[in-house]
Amino acid sequence: MPLVCGVDSSTQSTKVEIRDADDGRLVASGKAPHPTTTPPRSEQDPQAWRQALQAGLALCGRHEIAAIAVAGQQHGLVVLDEEGRVLRPAKLWNDTESAEDAAHLVERIGADAWATRCGSVPVAAFTISKLAWLKRCEPDVFARVHHVLLPHDWLTYRLTGEFTTDRGDASGTGYWSATDADWCLDLLSLVDDSRDWDRLLPSVREPDQPAGTLTRAAAEQLGLSAGVLVAPGTGDNMAAALGLGVEPTELVISIGTSGTAYTISDRSTADASGAVAGFADATGRFLPLVCTLNGTKVTDAFARLLGVAPEAFDALALNDTNAAEGLVLLPYLDGERTPNRPEARGILAGFGSDVTRESIARAVVEGVACGLLDAVDALVSEGVAIGKGPVRLIGGGARSRAFRRCLPDLLGTSVATVPDVEHVARGACVQAAAILRGVNPGVVAAEWRPAELTLVEPDLSVDAKGIRTKYGAIRDASGRAYRAPTSTAS
Repeated sequence: MPLVCGVDSSTQSTKVEIRDADDGRLVASGKAPHPTTTPPRSEQDPQAWRQALQAGLALCGRHEIAAIAVAGQQHGLVVLDEEGRVLRPAKLWNDTESAEDAAHLVERIGADAWATRCGSVPVAAFTISKLAWLKRCEPDVFARVHHVLLPHDWLTYRLTGEFTTDRGDASGTGYWSATDADWCLDLLSLVDDSRDWDRLLPSVREPDQPAGTLTRAAAEQLGLSAGVLVAPGTGDNMAAALGLGVEPTELVISIGTSGTAYTISDRSTADASGAVAGFADATGRFLPLVCTLNGTKVTDAFARLLGVAPEAFDALALNDTNAAEGLVLLPYLDGERTPNRPEARGILAGFGSDVTRESIARAVVEGVACGLLDAVDALVSEGVAIGKGPVRLIGGGARSRAFRRCLPDLLGTSVATVPDVEHVARGACVQAAAILRGVNPGVVAAEWRPAELTLVEPDLSVDAKGIRTKYGAIRDASGRAYRAPTSTAS
């Protein structure tokens, strides 16, 4: 019975799973936290990810692993010197300090050209925007850069000693084309036309091509055997799609630190509005995705303000019988990515003297849900095919009874959850098993596709149109009226 290991290195923590490579049965799991971050400056020392991986794996106990794969938070920037040493803390996807750099890049050639060239229009989250920020704000560090990596790339490098990535995570950089399956060096020249970018970038592995094998030093550190196969790894959204066994046109909504809506497609996208990111997936197909910046951190913040635990916050939201009593939350607490408002702040509108804790909690859940439905609308507007079957809800928010109730009501369709599954870590296990077996990850994803779903049907008596109309009015009227204060961080 060969075993494989899947790693989910997210913004908040590292989750590790060990599964049977034949049938996907879970054997062991472990989890270790990452340092907390708060935009506009959101940075972490990559060494913290390595330490969390070691701690999470130790919690799994001693096992003989045949293959391992790392899935990581997308878009971040890890820069190394010529000796492979980290030059500065990694800027994460939700760091918005590069917003003006993203805007400048778009101005240089226009949104249409960006969408055509790499499938996406740069926003603050994208790696290329963070590279432009680094050149502008820390030119001495920029001059010493010899390797440009994504978070999952860096962890894979620490396992193998090789500088590699995969098509899925590469497609979120803003300088790799899912359509052409190649780096867009001309786009990087907009950041700096004097650098030999081709020498700074990792090689892109094919979905069924390993990144290498575990080095002796990494094996000793992690308590594993040297020579273990290391898969190419991928981005967290691509891994979640593998873990779910998502098929074309199936809509997935993920609620974690951020929120996402995506599906698998047989064609690439090029949305000049910037809402839909034209990502590749981890099998050779495409993963059009819309990301919102504000997910469970919004409900966590209001639970803290109301002085209740997350479970009690759920109960408050579900106890409101008057559809939030007219309250509307625009949940842009730390700026927003869709729409692109990096300096925005949240708005709670519609207060009356009869306001209740229950109505506030319900408005918070509805606000986050409406932001995600805006993401779904963007996919449809771009012509992405979305089927009529149950929507799959994943992420930490899928454990919330309030989200499980609110989303089907507002969507007008059934929502399915897979109970107690870490989809990203599971997807990394899928990729590791595929590398071990020498097949495309899509083959294993289909074999391991979760069958046990919990369905929630919509309550058609809920005035979904009215709720979304009120939300849309606040969203459209607010524009950039509420902005974050200028950062004084150095």
